[in-house]
Amino acid sequence: MKRLLPLLLLLTACGPQLAPPGPGPGADPDAYRAAAASGVAVYAVDPHASLLAVTVRRAGLMARLGHDHVVASHTLAGYVAPGAGHADVSFRVDQMTVDEPQMLRDAGIDRQPSSKAVEGTRANMLGPVLDAQRYPVVTLHAERQADGRLRIAATLHGTTRWLALPATVKVEAAQVTASGTARLKQTDFGITPFSVGRGLLSVQDELEVRYHIVARRQRPFGNP
Repeated sequence: MKRLLPLLLLLTACGPQLAPPGPGPGADPDAYRAAAASGVAVYAVDPHASLLAVTVRRAGLMARLGHDHVVASHTLAGYVAPGAGHADVSFRVDQMTVDEPQMLRDAGIDRQPSSKAVEGTRANMLGPVLDAQRYPVVTLHAERQADGRLRIAATLHGTTRWLALPATVKVEAAQVTASGTARLKQTDFGITPFSVGRGLLSVQDELEVRYHIVARRQRPFGNP
C-alpha cells in the first residue's frame, strides 16, 4: 500500500467561534498573547505527550499482497485558550512517521512491512499524495459544540473542510487533554485512494484517526 492520507484533528475550545488560524507551524501566537494578557488561561500543546495516528487499510481482491499502514505525528504544535474560544494546532507532514512497530501493534496490525516498503510508502505519501514540498503544514482550528463534539476546520493540501468529530475533553488548571477516534474519507479532501490493477489492490477510502492531545498551562505566556 503506497498511498495514504494522514489526516488530522485536534483539541477543543470553549466559547464563541473564531476565524480559522493563519499559516505556519502552530497558531499565530498574537491572539493567544492577547488572551493571556487579559487574564485568560493559555495552554501550549506538548508534542512529547501528544499523538495523532492514522490507520490506512488495504482493500481489493488482491489485498493480501498489500500492507496496512499507520502514519503518526509526534510533533503537534499550537495553543488552546478555552475561556476565550481559541484552539489551533498544526504539524508538518514531512515529520510524520510511517509504520512504527508500536503504532502497528496498537492498531492491531501484526505484519511489519520491510524497511524498503516503509521508505516507498513514505516517498509516495510526501510526493504524489500530499505534495509536502508545496503544502508542508496541516492546520486545524477547533470549537466545542453543544453536543460535545469538536467542530474543526482542517486545512490539508490547500483544501479546508469543516468536520464534526467525537471527543473526550478534560480541562484542568494545569492542563487540557482531548482524545478520540474518528473515521474520515480521503475523497472528502479530493484525494483518490491508491489503486492498481483496476482496483484488484487498493487502499480503502475510509481512514481511522486516533488522537490524544495534551496542552500545558502557560505562566506567563510563552513559558511552561
